Amino acid sequence: MENRATLPATQLINELQSFGARLVDPKAGHESRRGGAGPSDHKAMTIDGMTVMVPVHTAPAFESPYLVEKPDALGRSRISREGRPVGQVTFPLRPRFYDLTTADGIPYSKIAVLHGRDVLAATVLQTCIRYQSRTKTCQFCAIGQSLAAGRTIAHKTPAQLAEVAKAAVELDGVRHMVMTTGTPRGEDRGAAVLADSARAIKAAVDLAIQAQCEPPEDDAWLARLREAGVDALGMHLEAVTPEVRARIMPGKAQVSIDKYMSSFAAAVPVFGRGQVSTYILAGLGDTPEAVLSTCEKLVAIGVYPFVVPFVPISGTPLESHPTPPPAFMHAILAPLSAMLVKAGLKAADIKAGCGRCGACSALSAYEKGLAK
Repeated sequence: MENRATLPATQLINELQSFGARLVDPKAGHESRRGGAGPSDHKAMTIDGMTVMVPVHTAPAFESPYLVEKPDALGRSRISREGRPVGQVTFPLRPRFYDLTTADGIPYSKIAVLHGRDVLAATVLQTCIRYQSRTKTCQFCAIGQSLAAGRTIAHKTPAQLAEVAKAAVELDGVRHMVMTTGTPRGEDRGAAVLADSARAIKAAVDLAIQAQCEPPEDDAWLARLREAGVDALGMHLEAVTPEVRARIMPGKAQVSIDKYMSSFAAAVPVFGRGQVSTYILAGLGDTPEAVLSTCEKLVAIGVYPFVVPFVPISGTPLESHPTPPPAFMHAILAPLSAMLVKAGLKAADIKAGCGRCGACSALSAYEKGLAK
């Protein structure tokens, strides 16, 4: 079986994330998730040393030209495109910490899950003021689905998160953690519960943490998060133009782009250049030019713009929205990676979080290509 992909990594990852993949053995690797927060309806696959989240449960994936064969005795799977082998993948295995339960009887997998290969991820509050009304909800969001299905709990306590994080590090070699949250009522917009959680985790285990929330109204919360042990901060724009934001996420769009930019400018001196990031979903209506224009402003501030292709999640209002074609992503990621490398903002230097993991986008593959 061939050891490396015969297509360039950037092309292969872009196409897999646009088209998805069909699996001969759906049970390969650890179980994938349907619905919920974060990369859902995906399967983690490692290609040329990079772990990639590939859609496998979406409508496009069922008709994908890519087929992943059943793993061999060494856990390697050949991947082909329309019958032509293009390389091989391996699958991260089911984490051992999934077999444990907390001191109060909750399965660890309902507290936090493995993303990619070595990232622990938890949604501290599985409820959100934006999700309660279809007139306010983010149209791509499925935060309530896993709660409704009983796969998680509404509020993970600091003690539960600390217990699971310690086990994930000791049993499965987890290297960093992402903590996100639904937005609660209050002007801290989730920063308070994230700070409490980070403080408990850092008391239990030495683990780099990224916290993700909407920009707090008071910038004083940024220093409070850092003092609590948060190493990196994500405040996610999702879309970059007011028209698209108002249409796709009418509730969250009430926090203006100007507010995000001012919070970014306040956060970078607290966390450091490259340790503040934002998640941008390409393919929701913003043009490549609009995305790149915003990225230029973010990079100038010292913020890492993690641009990922939009992937629809079943059960959401955008479940039938198409993923952006590979050429669309290339038009963004190629110049963006050059912009980031020139500015010295690289995924490899991020202490924790989505940008460091990089599995939901080909961006880090483009960065590595420039470094060769």
